[in-house]
Amino acid sequence: MGVPRQRRRSAANRTGTAAAAKDTRAAGRAARREARRAAAGTLAFVESPVQLLNVLEWAYGAQATSLTVVVLAPHDPMTRGQLRRMAELAREEGFSVRWEEARGGAAAPLRTIGGLTPRLRRAGRVVIGDPFSRYVQLLLTLTRARDLVVVDDGTATMEFITQLANGERLVRWHRHGGGRGPRDLLFAPFSAAARRRLAPAPEGGRRTVGLFTSMPVEPPPGIRVLSNEFAWTRRRFGPPRLTRGTDIVGTSLVETGVVDPDRYLGAVAALARVHGATRYFAHRRETAAKLHRIATETGLQVVRPDLPLELIARRGPVGRLIISFPSTVVHTLPLALTGTGVGVAVCDIDPTWLTSKASPRAEGFLSGVTGSARGVRRLPATPVRDP
Repeated sequence: MGVPRQRRRSAANRTGTAAAAKDTRAAGRAARREARRAAAGTLAFVESPVQLLNVLEWAYGAQATSLTVVVLAPHDPMTRGQLRRMAELAREEGFSVRWEEARGGAAAPLRTIGGLTPRLRRAGRVVIGDPFSRYVQLLLTLTRARDLVVVDDGTATMEFITQLANGERLVRWHRHGGGRGPRDLLFAPFSAAARRRLAPAPEGGRRTVGLFTSMPVEPPPGIRVLSNEFAWTRRRFGPPRLTRGTDIVGTSLVETGVVDPDRYLGAVAALARVHGATRYFAHRRETAAKLHRIATETGLQVVRPDLPLELIARRGPVGRLIISFPSTVVHTLPLALTGTGVGVAVCDIDPTWLTSKASPRAEGFLSGVTGSARGVRRLPATPVRDP
């Protein structure tokens, strides 16, 4: 009837067209999932100032907008003070902050969990800062979010990834006895469920697990890794004014029962004498009695920061050399202080400093923290005169 006959398509053309259509449908489903997730918003749970800092770093890199930060407030006054300052910064960035007195009495956990359950059910993405926290593990059993993100909680992230890759129970590295107490047994089902939620999803699964970290880790296959370069911190603060002195960063290794207090005090005094240190930046968990001894016996000026040290150092003034024992800051400060001319050094922990209560894993873990630090100068446990 005058209508040109259409040529029959080849098998290759039919296959290519079907594949393209399949890819288009997959892309459409992914876009719809992303839209639903964005509409549902992101819920972040933090219990420390460093965790909240890293949530802000993640939000800056991911360009997250609909973010609600839930602070599960601890008892420690110094930690609470830093968390309130970090909460102010989060609000200034346009995020919602919900402060929960999650440990304020026997009824507090039930009240907190009951109030958060509706939000957990609606959230499209959940961000957590401490996968070892029993509170967080319990909350993870209540969420339907298909996108989970773990942000750094310091060097504990290294232990978390190792345990996750090996299929082990989630136990903090400094816990003596491997976490077999009565409370551990009571929370064991929630811990196991959280470990399953945080494990990589099978290929093709609809659940995703991400890790936002500045630590040198090798996560198991299936976990998306995003590098934390402290871009938000560098944009928001600094560069700092440099002093001529040296600053020492404190650690809570004594408070956690890992290092003997007299050995620690002797090491701080030796570092101050050899390197001409003038200030000691206290860890938020260090006790007042220990800090009093440091001030009176070493002559160092003890400073109790109101923000995480990455922000304090970036804001300045700060010494041209910062000395730390094995801790998170030997990994984070070189990133936060890039291009400022500040050097970072780490002092090894001598095995003889460890207490009888220290976990059998303590020596290996601390050595790994020191050995894997990049861009830092390594100091011996027994300081020698610095030329």
